[in-house]
Amino acid sequence: MAVGTGRIVLKTKGDVEIHDISEGVRKIVEDSGIDDGMALVFVAGSTGAITTVEYEPGLLEDIPAALERLFPKGIVYQHHERWHDGNGHSHVRASFLKPDLCVPVEHGRPVLGTWQQIVFIELDNKPRRREIIVKVVGE
Repeated sequence: MAVGTGRIVLKTKGDVEIHDISEGVRKIVEDSGIDDGMALVFVAGSTGAITTVEYEPGLLEDIPAALERLFPKGIVYQHHERWHDGNGHSHVRASFLKPDLCVPVEHGRPVLGTWQQIVFIELDNKPRRREIIVKVVGE
């Protein structure tokens, strides 16, 4: 079994900023030399998320709107009451979306659907430097 690791670094502006990282993940998988296995995509941080979407303008508007309906900024969060950093909603959103995604690797490429892209979603309320770790395991 072989293991390969790569990183994708992003500078974000905050407030539900969505980045298509599919090409970066594909390059890391390709560079790993692994033909068959799994790629784990993980963001180190408690206010970011990794998921898949069809990366298109409508969903880039729909996702922030849906998150606001489900986890609104303007309500009381005990995290904010304790730390006064205004990002309690960011932590709750991230805990539901999750910080990682596991993608099958076949023939040296991540397996994704025709309209499926891997995205990072910045959920914090301020600019951040994010490091996304991609760990590829297989043969």
